[in-house]
Formats: sequence, C-alpha cells, structure tokens
Amino acid sequence: MSDLALPVAALAVPVLLVGFAVGAFAARRYLLARGVGTFDCSVRRESAHRTVGGWVLGVGRYERDRLDWFRVFAWSLRPARSLARERLVILDRVPPESAEVRALLSGWFVVRCAYGALTVDLAMSDAAANGLAAWLESAPPGQHVNLA
Repeated sequence: MSDLALPVAALAVPVLLVGFAVGAFAARRYLLARGVGTFDCSVRRESAHRTVGGWVLGVGRYERDRLDWFRVFAWSLRPARSLARERLVILDRVPPESAEVRALLSGWFVVRCAYGALTVDLAMSDAAANGLAAWLESAPPGQHVNLA
C-alpha cells in the first residue's frame, strides 16, 4: 500500500492546485460582478500615433467619480485602471473592424474615448455603451463633464 501513496499524492497535489486556482478565479469574478454598476468590458489603450497593446478582457465598475476596470485573469481585487469621470469623453461608437471581431465577444461595439491626451478604446455590449453614456451625462453638477 505504501508503494501507491507517492504516485497518488503526486497526482492529487496538481489536481488540487488547479482546482483551487479555478475556484479562486471564480470567487474573484463573483466578488467583482456582484455589485450594482458592473459590466463586461475589454480595454485597449492607444497613444496618438500607434496601438500600445491588444484587447484585454475585464470587468468595468462604476464608482461615484470614476470608472474602475479589473482584468478578468488576475488575482488582485484592486482595479488595473481607474478612469476619472471628469477626464473621460466619448468620441465615437463603432462596430469592431474585421481583425478585432475574433478578439471581442459577439455583438460588442468599440467605444473610443478621450482620456486626457490618450485615446482609450473600450469594447462592450450596446447596453453597456448606453449605460456609459448615461453615467457620463448624469455627472453631479460642477464636474464639467462633456460628451462629444
């Protein structure tokens, strides 16, 4: 019986670690999405002349004065990006280009936003894009939020 203990343990430990990792990701996703004002959203940041990176899947969450964005495949409960409401301006909403269709979920739109000197592309569903526009328009008085 002791001859089987080591191989069984060698197989059980990786299976338990993978199960723990999957459970931790699921619990984190549940904690992020359980609040009011959360939506699925991919982000791509661009500079004035070139694309800085590809699309990264995440979860957006509205706070009082900012939009927090969390990566889906990460361990941290802190947002990967926070976009201040008063600096975020929607420039355009377009369907994804042919090269982007494979990287985004079906039925999503690309919402191009100005954030200071940067251009930030957000990919989301039509309902989430309408929610973003409504959230920006409903800023409290005195925040000087403008939509293009």
